[in-house]
Amino acid sequence: MAWHAFEDWPLVFRGGSMERFEAGVSIDGFELVEKLPSGGMAALWRAKNPKFDFPLLLKIPFLDPGGDVSVILGFEAEELILKRLSGPHVPRFAASGGLAKVPFIAMEFVAGSGLSDGAGRAPLPPDQVVRIGAEIATALAALHRQKVIHLDLKPENVILAERGAVLLDFGLSRHAELPDLLGEESSVPMGTPAYIAPEQVLGERSDPASDLFALGCILYQLVTGEEPFGRPATLAGMKRRLYHAPKPPRDIDKTIPRWLEAIILRCMEVDRSKRYGEAAHVLSDLRNPDQVVVARRRAPSDAGAWGAIRNFLRRPDEKSLVGKAANSGSKAGPPIVLAAVDLANGSDALAGEVLSETARVLAAREDSRLACVTVLKTEIIAETPSVDESGRLVYLQRLVALKDWARPLHLPEDRISYHALEAVSPADAILSYAERNDVGHIVVGARSSSAIRRHLGSVSTKVVARALCSVSVVRLKVVEEQMRESP
Repeated sequence: MAWHAFEDWPLVFRGGSMERFEAGVSIDGFELVEKLPSGGMAALWRAKNPKFDFPLLLKIPFLDPGGDVSVILGFEAEELILKRLSGPHVPRFAASGGLAKVPFIAMEFVAGSGLSDGAGRAPLPPDQVVRIGAEIATALAALHRQKVIHLDLKPENVILAERGAVLLDFGLSRHAELPDLLGEESSVPMGTPAYIAPEQVLGERSDPASDLFALGCILYQLVTGEEPFGRPATLAGMKRRLYHAPKPPRDIDKTIPRWLEAIILRCMEVDRSKRYGEAAHVLSDLRNPDQVVVARRRAPSDAGAWGAIRNFLRRPDEKSLVGKAANSGSKAGPPIVLAAVDLANGSDALAGEVLSETARVLAAREDSRLACVTVLKTEIIAETPSVDESGRLVYLQRLVALKDWARPLHLPEDRISYHALEAVSPADAILSYAERNDVGHIVVGARSSSAIRRHLGSVSTKVVARALCSVSVVRLKVVEEQMRESP
């Protein structure tokens, strides 16, 4: 995932055109009060609204032409997840604005000290690190009970408030009962390189133990003053954690208690069968150091060194190194239906027929989930414009059109997701998505025959020929008959 550097950019797209936000501006009843330091994905503002009796923060994503579409996906994921969360360890959700107007999320402004400040003062005394670790573990346990994995736990996303640790920024998070918008469109590692878990590096986003690995990295940093894996900038650099363990904390500072070192290293185990499986278990050990089993460290031997070299040269399957999630295979996910709809020229008659066929397929399986897919065709040589003639973002326009197309299905949020894919070949994009996400059925429309389509092969023909699942091809019968009758 790419991260943009728009730290002080005061401009945000609104309806496809650039708009400047400043104090005093009102957005859907929320008055902007003070601009806060922002990250690369969104502008942050203190705000007020008489309807709410708690301090407010407005998060407005940066939607720039040609920018990373993960900004939009992350915004939608955070909106879906945050409004389902409750409890003292997350900000309270207030309201949100859709992509068609001004996209924003209004939430509680949480007062407290950022953990990034503590990390900047590290190393901290062990007893302080234990207290902070216990607060974060408590917050993670509450989050995981609500079926959410954070997947981007780092000091910048933790506020130490009077009510305990509060977790921020759910743009990369995963809810077990909601579509994984980011994971469905991309298999690249998503997370912060200094804290990302080995299984995340390999593209897996389904295990709460990934958050415990990140917790171990944070505790390591707080107690030693060093980041255990540095800040790798490449995929190969992030994969080093699969093969190379960090230096044990007591090798850096002998005053660190052995039991605390044992907890940190267990959090950071590559093999998930050896890692903590529950945040509650980490919390229990932090609060009861006398129950922590401290294994005696063995002196390195030539056999061990040669064994490591042999393993490296053999290049074992990387997924076998991290093992399986503790709850993997416990329950199968619902079948997925993919509706591939061409909206390049708006929602026409064929798009309507695809909608009707999709409704029939969904009616046959009440537990199925729908992935709505449209493809923005890109050029091989020429540059593909990111805005249309009126200056509106093409990607955003197509995503809004896709949601409008699917609205008559009246599906709840946990049964539907929307994906505007950019690709040279629409058929390849549809097939790649279907294979990566284990789609069980594809509904695709077929345009009327033409010389070019007969020569090159239509999108629907390619999908039918290469799909690994069943496919429904929808045609407009009246149009086809008219084509045959015309000279």
